[in-house]
Amino acid sequence: MAERRMMSKKIIDTDNFLDMPQSTQCLYFHLLLRADDDGFIQSPKSIMRITGCKDDDLKLLNAKGFVIGFETGVIVIRHWRIHNYVQSDRYSKSELPEAKCVELKNKVYEVVGRPMNPDNTYMDTKCIQNGYNLDTQIRIDKIREEENRIETLCHVSHYDVDKSHIEIIEYLNIKTGSKFKATTKPYIQAIRSRLKEGYTVNDFKTVIDKKCREWKGTKLEKYLTPKTLFAPSHFDTYLNSNEMAAMTDTERKVAELNALIDAVERGTDEGTERKDIDGYEPIIDISEY
Repeated sequence: MAERRMMSKKIIDTDNFLDMPQSTQCLYFHLLLRADDDGFIQSPKSIMRITGCKDDDLKLLNAKGFVIGFETGVIVIRHWRIHNYVQSDRYSKSELPEAKCVELKNKVYEVVGRPMNPDNTYMDTKCIQNGYNLDTQIRIDKIREEENRIETLCHVSHYDVDKSHIEIIEYLNIKTGSKFKATTKPYIQAIRSRLKEGYTVNDFKTVIDKKCREWKGTKLEKYLTPKTLFAPSHFDTYLNSNEMAAMTDTERKVAELNALIDAVERGTDEGTERKDIDGYEPIIDISEY
């Protein structure tokens, strides 16, 4: 089986494809990468576990006509021959019995003897899973439309809430040279809470940029962390503050002292064990959402 795969912009640049959620598009790319030389995938569930995609993503791909699913769990990518052409010396014919259930028409797989609906989805037959019929498509589309309507009202997209913490943490690591993990739960919770309050990914990057310019090279540099920058009590202040001009040594010491006093007072007020002032460890709690 060939190890390299290609994809055609004739398919992935269509509105029908781009209208799908990011997770569904991601699943399609991974299926395309791992299909055999005829475009069949024997174990799509394992690929879904690897990518973290859900059953709805696979159902949507089927409902949109990008894949065909069989009762055995096998699926085939309908536009495989548009995406890929494997040279004969590298080609390995699919041994899956489901390959006999489809035929190529204009480089697109169609189920043998199976009529299509006007919207390019297949009418239900025994060859295809009953869960992927037209009623399921309508139900999924309605769910997606409602989610999009709610997300638009809240000014926070599904992608922002579920995926953006990775982009934000990686941006902070690049700016600070740190190695914060995007899988750390307190970081994820803090970022999601700020996003739900209406802040954007660009707002996070603005805060990171401002504080890096102000704190790098000072004692405050150690506080360029998600816990400090994204805390509910700090974030809006950092975002809307005017950037500090280059400070003199005296002004910098005053700013550092004020930060220390604020940190100690926060630790004392919240009942948290007070740190050694000489250690200069501010206590910042991001659990207040």
